[in-house]
Amino acid sequence: MTHRVFNFNAGPAALPIEVLKQAQAEFLNYQETGMSILETSHRSKAYEAVNREAEATLKELLGLGDNYRVLFLQGGASTQFAMIPMNFLPQGRTADYILTGAWSEKALKEAKLFGNTHIAATTGEDNYKRIPKIGEIQLSENPAYVHITSNNTIFGTQWQDFPSFGQAPLIADMSSDILNKPFDAEKFSLIYAGAQKNLGPSGVTVVIARKELLENNPKDIPTMMRYETHAKNDSLYNTPPAFSVYILNLVLQWLKGQGGLAAIEKRNVEKASLIYNAIDQSGGYYRGHAQKDSRSLMNITFRLPSEELEKTFASQAEKAGLIGLKGHRSVGGLRASIYNAMTVEGCRALEQFMLNFQQKNG
Repeated sequence: MTHRVFNFNAGPAALPIEVLKQAQAEFLNYQETGMSILETSHRSKAYEAVNREAEATLKELLGLGDNYRVLFLQGGASTQFAMIPMNFLPQGRTADYILTGAWSEKALKEAKLFGNTHIAATTGEDNYKRIPKIGEIQLSENPAYVHITSNNTIFGTQWQDFPSFGQAPLIADMSSDILNKPFDAEKFSLIYAGAQKNLGPSGVTVVIARKELLENNPKDIPTMMRYETHAKNDSLYNTPPAFSVYILNLVLQWLKGQGGLAAIEKRNVEKASLIYNAIDQSGGYYRGHAQKDSRSLMNITFRLPSEELEKTFASQAEKAGLIGLKGHRSVGGLRASIYNAMTVEGCRALEQFMLNFQQKNG
């Protein structure tokens, strides 16, 4: 290894260097099996141990007990957009969606294919610059579930505190901020997350759910789309994305070694503050998209005085080893994704680049 860049891509995202080194060391001969984990049967004791440890560690980090299960599925969060209403939206009931960005819109679009839906709140009229206030949320009568997206990669907003809605099950897409800080996971009936932003590599999707949700799912939907299929078989009904789960497990062990979620939150706040301070102290040269009370710790979105300057910024940053700073193609601008694996050093490098760029081009 001669050179590593600072990877600010929104996903697939940076992985901890310690995890990559461990995977490299074990790549040819995992646990003295004489073969790579890539070659190991998912029915073997070696892989089943990885699968069990990943579930147990994730529940430990979230403070969850035996009334929750963790599933390792495929198809990304986008498949969950459909699986959730297929399993939990019966005929005659309504599913409520709170819209805070493009991904919550996509989730709603899929749910509409399977049953009645209701938009309980949206900040689309504000170009998704903020998270709705609790008083703005108007639920339907006795919703089957309420769906939120905890963090919005495109617009750079994040729920600072999660709502509760009494008996209505709360479901969250946490693909881009899961495990970024402590939170009360028991508020949620189901959490799902594509791994490729904050948990590991692409290929595996994590579903964390109350056990009762994973039983007696409708029998008139395909076997692979029923959560109980995967729960009864410990995520081994079909061949799982074994290597992705293996790396995810290493990331979870790394998180434990960092001191858990309280310690990682402290580091994430320090990282984000470096970049937000560069924006706030620029005299308007850098303009953050998100309102301050809705700012994300994971995705920092901002604009410059012109699109031409934004292109120059991204190009020069890449030459300086700061990769992946272009905003999402749908909104433009710039975006720094600073997931758990991004280092403080990387954020300091970006802060200094921003200061220097403004001095030369402001």
